[in-house]
Amino acid sequence: MKRILAYRFSAFGDVAMTVPVCVEFLEQNPDVEIVFVSRDNFKDLFDKHPRLKFQGVSFDDYKGIFGIRKLTKHLIKQFNPDYVADLHDVIRTKMINSIFFRHGYKIFQIDKGKEEKERLTDVWNLDKFPLKRTVERYADVFRRMGFNVELSHQLRNQSDNKKDIGFAPFAQHKGKMMPEEKSFELARILARTHKVYFFGGGKEENEILTKWEKQIPNTHSLSGKLTLKEELQKISELELMISMDSANMHLASLMGTRCISVWGSTHHYAGFLGYGQSEDDIVHVKDLSCRPCSVFGDKACFRGDYACLEELDIQKIIDKV
Repeated sequence: MKRILAYRFSAFGDVAMTVPVCVEFLEQNPDVEIVFVSRDNFKDLFDKHPRLKFQGVSFDDYKGIFGIRKLTKHLIKQFNPDYVADLHDVIRTKMINSIFFRHGYKIFQIDKGKEEKERLTDVWNLDKFPLKRTVERYADVFRRMGFNVELSHQLRNQSDNKKDIGFAPFAQHKGKMMPEEKSFELARILARTHKVYFFGGGKEENEILTKWEKQIPNTHSLSGKLTLKEELQKISELELMISMDSANMHLASLMGTRCISVWGSTHHYAGFLGYGQSEDDIVHVKDLSCRPCSVFGDKACFRGDYACLEELDIQKIIDKV
């Protein structure tokens, strides 16, 4: 049995995207196991295959250069892998890579396509086209090791009794979120015909969604009330999820639930559409030449008016529902 040690530590949605790739890879390569190293709190994402093992890490225990050295030596001693896969390519993983390399390991590293993404998000560039999907970039790391993997890009339903709608109106950055009043109005209209569950996290989001729950009949806020495992189970039982370009889209993919995704300053051309989700279920303002201005939605609006979100018509979402 060959052992691959793979690591990616953030962000939540990006880590979730690795799971379907790992599962399909393991199904197609029965003589391999993957030990996936990531943050402790992501553990429940990784219970989808018996040969996908999870090793949680708290960086409070491994601070600074000496902490990284301690972590890497611990991983070498505990797992002694045949292959090492860096699915993150940030300063922290470059440090880990260098220690593995000094111990005689060959590192296989993701190509994130940084230059292509810089061109894509240049507001003066009008020649925009889809880049390679991030999940294929993950799969390429395993392919460079000499393994074969063909991704299906299909959702895998995980519940026989799917009903109701999930709505996750928040994201980490302003450039990814519809204005609050639009999201409220969307929830109000959908709740006339469907039970709507709100998803979110953090104190401020909890407060907003609790307020909405009181104001809109036929809605229920799950924000801050569920463990990750319970949240994943609930998402698997939904008929439909409505999410921004955020982690909830990727959780829906993981649990085989169709997702209508809303995109503002970001764009699915950058490769982050949820695994198995359809481009037909994307809602965005198409005719803005400045889109996308950001890969992650973290840049201030070039125009200053967030037209990509302010001009978004919620009727488009209702029609798709």
